[in-house]
Amino acid sequence: MNILIIGGAGYIGSHAAREFLDNGHRVTVFDNLSSGTRENIFKDEEFIYGDILDYSELLRAMRGSDAVVHLAAAKAAGESMLKPEKYSRQNISGTVNILNAALEAGVKNIVFSSSAAVYGEPQYLPIDEKHPTNPENYYGFTKLEIERSLAWYERLKGVRFAALRYFNAAGYDVKGRITGLEQNPANLLPIIMEVAAGMRRELCIFGDDYDTQDGTCIRDYVHVNDLAAGHVAALDYIDKNNTSITVNLGSENGVSVKGMLEIARRVTGKPVPSKIVGRRPGDPARLTASSQYAREILGWQARYSDAETLIETTWKVYRK
Repeated sequence: MNILIIGGAGYIGSHAAREFLDNGHRVTVFDNLSSGTRENIFKDEEFIYGDILDYSELLRAMRGSDAVVHLAAAKAAGESMLKPEKYSRQNISGTVNILNAALEAGVKNIVFSSSAAVYGEPQYLPIDEKHPTNPENYYGFTKLEIERSLAWYERLKGVRFAALRYFNAAGYDVKGRITGLEQNPANLLPIIMEVAAGMRRELCIFGDDYDTQDGTCIRDYVHVNDLAAGHVAALDYIDKNNTSITVNLGSENGVSVKGMLEIARRVTGKPVPSKIVGRRPGDPARLTASSQYAREILGWQARYSDAETLIETTWKVYRK
């Protein structure tokens, strides 16, 4: 198939692109390089520089594609509470452009990078797809609104979609083929790596008074290679079954901030200085996934998502 990967030069996008190429698909990457990097663009894929807010550019890139993988979004939960206008423009308006361009170009299969942020504070753990959706940050709200728009486009226009609710993406390619660093990271593990590599002075831990064993937030971290495999499996499923799916992709294991920090200190051999600061608004104490549905319908499993592999593969990139 001809796959257009929007945001394919970014951290998750480049891993997804590699996975599609490895599975025999032809890949075109559409990216404005605001968070991606040319270093993550492979020789065996086509690259188009463009922005999803430019409809005409997007439509030209869309023509001839069999499917679209949408990974182009602003994604820092904390920032979204301070700059909702940015997240409205990039995530919601940008996605409307993608949907409309796909319709005009005759593309009916879309794989969407959603988020566990759609759930908000968990009412039970682990979180499955039937869990109520009540986002606690504006980023999660935008992802949920996009899912709702996809459902309407399916109902009204016959678009088929896979909404993949990621938990916390982490790690780097286990074969070492992707080495471009994420620009301006906001997630825990790359920030720990920047401290370990001397690129940042210290790690700020946002609160140590949560109702958890060590007082810091617990998250479900899933390796980016596992996420990439999920994209390929999801597209294959909706294409063959002519149906849409919404599915969690998580490791089903929780690691606290302090727990991840201690493992990182051991793996890297670096002291990784840290300090406790105030809580961020919209941060639930615990988030862990149930990925049973992904196993059942996609045959998907988290193969590389243990904390040691996450940190080792990331450190190999950052220590260079």
